[in-house]
Amino acid sequence: MYRYPIRSARGDLEKIPSRPKIRNMKFQQRHAWNLPPGEAILVQKSLAKDIVRSNELGEIKHVAGMDVGFKGGFAIAAVAVLKFPSLELVEVARSRLPVSFPYIPGLLSFREAPVLLDALEKLATSPDLLLCDGQGIAHPRRFGIACHLGITTGIPSIGVAKTRLVGSHQMPGNEKGDWAPLTDKGETIGAVLRTRRGVKPVYVSVGHKIDLETAISFVMACTTKYRLPETTRWAHRLASTEP
Repeated sequence: MYRYPIRSARGDLEKIPSRPKIRNMKFQQRHAWNLPPGEAILVQKSLAKDIVRSNELGEIKHVAGMDVGFKGGFAIAAVAVLKFPSLELVEVARSRLPVSFPYIPGLLSFREAPVLLDALEKLATSPDLLLCDGQGIAHPRRFGIACHLGITTGIPSIGVAKTRLVGSHQMPGNEKGDWAPLTDKGETIGAVLRTRRGVKPVYVSVGHKIDLETAISFVMACTTKYRLPETTRWAHRLASTEP
């Protein structure tokens, strides 16, 4: 069983050295999105080799949460940018696009990433870290939506999922900050993290350019009195309404 040091979190995270800011929020597409499922799986397997599981972070001044809702054949994406570590909302962006990929577990990034990327490109504030409502490497092919968005944008990313997709674990302790490893085929692929005492844990995993313990630290630093981090809570509310 593991415990996250809650009291020292934000001060420690602010000491990370700076990296260049992104000046052009236009992302180069590495593949088509509306692919047959078999081809989409091949894309995941190929791109998973490029995932960086160590810290390539700069100074974290802004964190972004993302969520997607669906209505009438359209996907509605919302991105909420919060100042770090104060978690003050500084900018939101939304997008609405037709859904072009079916619902297939394990391939949700092909359904959701295009509209999320479109919303990200509308931002005037470049986020330094993405907290994605979904899996990172805690995925059968080690390439969930947090990985896909991280690889496409080049921005460090974390998967923060409400449910488990793959792997096994013991339950973490009942106190805020307790966590247990999520493992699959002998590999630690994430953490089962208690963000609030007595509530269900969340599933945290590396997306891109970050290690697991640092990912846990940022999730805790972005969480206040609720189960989900403030990034996710803002994005979810925004994705539930028409842009």
